Parts: sequence; C-alpha cells; structure tokens
Amino acid sequence: MTRPAFLDGLTASLPIVIGYFPIAFSFGVAATRAGFSGVEAFALSLIIYAGASQFLALALLTSGAPVLVSAVTLIAMNLRHVLYGPALMRATGKDASTKRAWVWAFGLTDEVFGQALGALARGQRFSESYMFGLGIGAYASWLAGTAAGAAAGGGALEGWPAVSAGLGFMLPALFLALLLSILSRPKVPVIAVAGLVTVGGTLLVSATTGILAGILSGMAAGAVTGLARR
Repeated sequence: MTRPAFLDGLTASLPIVIGYFPIAFSFGVAATRAGFSGVEAFALSLIIYAGASQFLALALLTSGAPVLVSAVTLIAMNLRHVLYGPALMRATGKDASTKRAWVWAFGLTDEVFGQALGALARGQRFSESYMFGLGIGAYASWLAGTAAGAAAGGGALEGWPAVSAGLGFMLPALFLALLLSILSRPKVPVIAVAGLVTVGGTLLVSATTGILAGILSGMAAGAVTGLARR
C-alpha cells in the first residue's frame, strides 16, 4: 500500500521544521523583549508568517516608523513570493491540479518552495496533498517556536550570545542547503548573477534593494539562459 501524499509532504517538511523552530523561538523572545505580549507575538506569526520580515517588522514598529512605511517595506521585501507559484507550476507541467492552490499557497515560503522544487527535480509527481503536508509541517513548527519563545520571555537568550547569533544564520543556511540540492549546471549562471547582484545591492544601498535587484536580475538571467538553450 502506498503512503498518502500528505504524509510524504509532512515527512519532507522535517528539515524545515528543525530549522524553523529555533528561529521562531528567537522571534518570540525578540517580540516580547520589544514590548509585545505573547498573544501579539503569536498573532504576528499566525497572520504574517514571513520569517526574516517579521524581525524587520519588529524593528520598524519599535523604532516608530509610520505604519504605511512599514507595510510598504515589508511588501517590497516579500515580492519574491509572487513568483514562487508560477515557477512551481511551470515545473509541474500543464496537467497538475491547482483547485486548492488558494489554500496551500499561503505556506509557500522560501524553504517550502525549495523543498517542493527539489522533489519535482528528483522525479516526484506533483500533488496538492503533498503541498498541504509540506506547508502544514513548516507552519506548525513556526507557530510552536513563536509560542515557546514568547512564553520564555524577552530575557531567554541574554546569557547565550553565541546561540542568539547562530540562530540568525540558520534560516539562510537552510535555504542554501535546499538550493544546492537542486543545483544543476544550467542553473549556475542564473544563481551566480542573482547572488552577486543581491550582495552588491545590499552593500551599496540596502537589504531591500539588494533582494529586489537580485530577484529581477535572476529572472532576466533565467530568461536569457532559457532562450539560449532553445
């Protein structure tokens, strides 16, 4: 008997779960340290669910930035997510069912997208049930980590500066690992261009500019590479 695709997705989410929980714990601690209640910290993760952008939201809100400016900044930082759905659907083929995409697409974070794309690259057939399992595992981990961090309180990591610094690197490290798992020779130039432009834009202007410039340059490089292969 074959195992349900939902359970396969849930199992595939375990590396993301391991990476998400400590980062979310750190967010819960940071939110309570910034003056948010445990319920408010949990609500941010429940509604926004945007990883690094939630830390940016804390910094903007606690610094007194206008709500409109904060909202526009967060939207700009997360524009890349608009491209994940079309990219995933292109990899699945025309016959893939997307009847419930309006539900599981909410959980299409960087890491979930990378894991799903990697599964397709390894020959796995696309399944919405698989996407539900993958997304729910990651989402539940993020919420549980936030709740645990908020319950621990704002001073939970003050005596562990090395741990606090390491947690900040876990999210990009996890995404890099997922990216490397689907790396192929045709993708190397695209990734190199996007990476160099992102780093350059971040160093010269700002992190938001670097991310947006990296996305656009990666799209352009991917289009050029695709046309050249035809």
